Parts: sequence; C-alpha cells; structure tokens
Amino acid sequence: MIGDMLAKARKDKGMTKTELAKITDINIGHLTHIEKGERNPSHKALKTICKALNIPYQPLMFTYDKEITEDQSSYNATNYISYNKILAVDKIDGFIDCPPKIPSAAIAVKVPDNSMEPTFEKNSYVFVEFNTPLVSKDYGIFQLNNSIIIRKFFSRKGNISLKADNKNIEEIKVTEDDNFYIIGKIYKNK
Repeated sequence: MIGDMLAKARKDKGMTKTELAKITDINIGHLTHIEKGERNPSHKALKTICKALNIPYQPLMFTYDKEITEDQSSYNATNYISYNKILAVDKIDGFIDCPPKIPSAAIAVKVPDNSMEPTFEKNSYVFVEFNTPLVSKDYGIFQLNNSIIIRKFFSRKGNISLKADNKNIEEIKVTEDDNFYIIGKIYKNK
C-alpha cells in the first residue's frame, strides 16, 4: 500500500518517476518496484522521497506494512487515505493504557456522542490505527466534509456508506462531491 500512496502523491504533484529519481538519487528501477508494491522503501528512502515530494513522511509510515485487498480496491481505498494530512487534536485528556491485543493503535479517541451506542458508549475511548484501509463492517473514524465522525464502514460495488449503530441516526452515503478521508480503523476493546 505504501507504494500506491507514493505513486498517488507523485502523480498529484505532477512529477514523473524520472524527475523523482533525479531529485532523490534513487534508481528509477527501484522507485518502480516501490510504487508497484514489490519492495518497501527503507525509512531513509521514504524520508528522501517524501522530502522531494514536499509531503510529511509520518502519515505514510502507517501504511508501511499494509496491503490492499480486492474489496479495498473496489472502492479505490488509496483515494481516501491521506498522505499529506495529520489529525489535529484540540484537547488532550492525558495518557491511556493501550490494550496489548491492539498493538497497532496510535491514539485513543473519546467517543463524542451516542451515535455508536451500544457498541461504543458516549465518553468511552476507542483505539485507532491510522491510515488503514477498511473492509465492510469495520469501524472507523472519518473526516466527512468539515466533521470528524465515528461510524461503521460499508463498501458495496465501489460505493461507500457509513452507518451509526444507533438506529435513530440515518445512514450516510458518501458521494464524489464529499470531502471524505478515512482517518483510521477503530478496534473494540472487548
């Protein structure tokens, strides 16, 4: 997946592989293998590539050991994972123990409302693995237009919908006009 994300970033920046190879002093053949997912870049190479593309490398680190499944390809998962954005946090409650069964969690987020009850109670914490492509029925944290929401993710025939566990809250169908990003996958601590 990291190769897909680097290829997307390079294309978004309007840069050819030849130009990137020249700037980074990384062999074009090696860049091709990285973008095709045949090789992972070293951390040093990743930092060098990201510097040349003028993007932060840390968001891409979360994609390092992930592979895209057929289901994730059907909705073009890499289009909804951000390579140049980071989550902004405006309130910090302190540290919370990370459950050993969720070693890939990067942050704990307090559930802000009752939309996901009974699965996640309001003011409880959920554990988030950043920049993880989702499969249907995964729980996730999303940016949808100007809001950050927690919902259950569904992908059917390439269409994305987000559902609350609270039956009184309507399903959201994501459209091409929406500003939509998958921030990460949520793991239940049960």
